[in-house]
Amino acid sequence: METRSFYNQILTEHNLRPANKHPLEGANMELRGVNPSCGDNITLQLRVENGVVEDGAYVGDGCAISQASADIMLDLVIGRSVDEALHLSKLFLRMIKGKVTDEELEELEEAGALQDISHMPARVKCAVLGWHTLDTLLDPDAENED
Repeated sequence: METRSFYNQILTEHNLRPANKHPLEGANMELRGVNPSCGDNITLQLRVENGVVEDGAYVGDGCAISQASADIMLDLVIGRSVDEALHLSKLFLRMIKGKVTDEELEELEEAGALQDISHMPARVKCAVLGWHTLDTLLDPDAENED
């Protein structure tokens, strides 16, 4: 139970004090993501230079899970190459489906706090909104799976 409480603290902290929820000056990539089933929405803004996600932010509204997940995602991918960011996104989406190893889960750092969402089907779309938006923004030809 202690671990679950720790994960709840992570989600609460990212929801109440999101470091990345603000307009991003100098963004050179932007995409709006919407979850039509509940109305969650984000506009993901990135500054990508020389194949590296130099900075990122989001604005939007939605439930605590969608907003915290987007904030956690940005903490994880800022400063990484586009390829690394896409790799982490794929790992996150596999984690939500319950298909990651313990080693892969460690790569996700705080994003692993959302692992239990896989047991709450109604909340999965909330958790993956930012990640699908990131995938589409960085690799528009890739197909996103739910």
